[in-house]
Amino acid sequence: MVRTPPRPVKRKVGPAGAALGHPLPAAPSAQRSAIALPVPSPMKAALYSEFASPFGIERIDDPAPPADGVVLRVTATGVCRSDWHGWMGHDADISLPNVPGHEMAGVVEAVGRDVRLWKPGDRATVPFVCACGSCPQCASGNHQVCDRQCQPGFTHWGSFAQYVALHRADTNLVRLPEEMDDVTAASLGCRFTTSFRAVVDQARVAAGEWVAVHGCGGVGLSAVMIARALGANVVAVDISEKKLAFARDLGARATIDASACDDVAAAVREASGGGAHASIDALGSAATCFASVACLRKRGRHVQVGLMLAEDSRPPVPMDRVIAHELEILGSHGMQAHRYPAMMEMIRRGELRPDRLVGRRIALEEAPAALMAMDAFGDTGMTIVTKF
Repeated sequence: MVRTPPRPVKRKVGPAGAALGHPLPAAPSAQRSAIALPVPSPMKAALYSEFASPFGIERIDDPAPPADGVVLRVTATGVCRSDWHGWMGHDADISLPNVPGHEMAGVVEAVGRDVRLWKPGDRATVPFVCACGSCPQCASGNHQVCDRQCQPGFTHWGSFAQYVALHRADTNLVRLPEEMDDVTAASLGCRFTTSFRAVVDQARVAAGEWVAVHGCGGVGLSAVMIARALGANVVAVDISEKKLAFARDLGARATIDASACDDVAAAVREASGGGAHASIDALGSAATCFASVACLRKRGRHVQVGLMLAEDSRPPVPMDRVIAHELEILGSHGMQAHRYPAMMEMIRRGELRPDRLVGRRIALEEAPAALMAMDAFGDTGMTIVTKF
């Protein structure tokens, strides 16, 4: 059944002092004088008022910087399947109406009164988990699981807009090197950084090991690239020959078409000579989670990266193998801002080429349709909004 999109309505953002999880207040005229570049008002944004319903571009008031944060003029933002999950209503943190978007690069336009490390004109990106910097998790260095985290596009309005407000700038913003373009920087935001932490920190992949990657979307192809850069042998699994060909181009030693295979786990064990040392579920489904655990050799490590939501939130796991083979089951939820330098250095040296993973470049007006189509898994590589 074709559903009629809701009539566009100009929406005002919430009142001054709105709590996290709600739209941010419009910037007062006094703040405008501190902004480095001319700012049109109201701004364009992709905004949905109902879950799983068609939506489009609306005009909404520009955000103001929180006292500890900034307003970023968005120059590029990725379209991620996590945004699709949010639009579907799978994330309890989202309050309607909502502006999605959490993978971004941009230029600081305005700063809050408590910000010390940033000024208008600075180029920046940000992890999708913005940490408080003071809870027990942050004190241990694990900002990615902050007890008081906020996430653009989920707990407050995100980057499918010309401007976005970001909290706790001194803790969360990452300065962009001059040689990195905005599109590449935006592609890091969720999928690449999450894969980096999953492969490097969680799976602890070493040269010569076998790594299985289940699902060759943005997360999976990132994992293939990162594992190969570490000297590992990769078995890539997907149902699309086009994506498997891309994985081979990135260095995968073996590929498996799951749509033509009765037992993916057995096929991975055969291709890897006894099972993977580490396996990444980069998609997030009951089938890929099971296969990722079942394909491991003894004392192997499974890392769950793909979101497991809705009917897949409680998947079956071969716990008999986990016990008998002393397997590790780990999660990976983004990456801390303070871990970016290690990844950036590998990019600078040419060991990682996230720019190769960028697929389509689209305008903001095309973002709603691209988001709503994410569950079709049609695109190869990452789709990035570059025109606002």
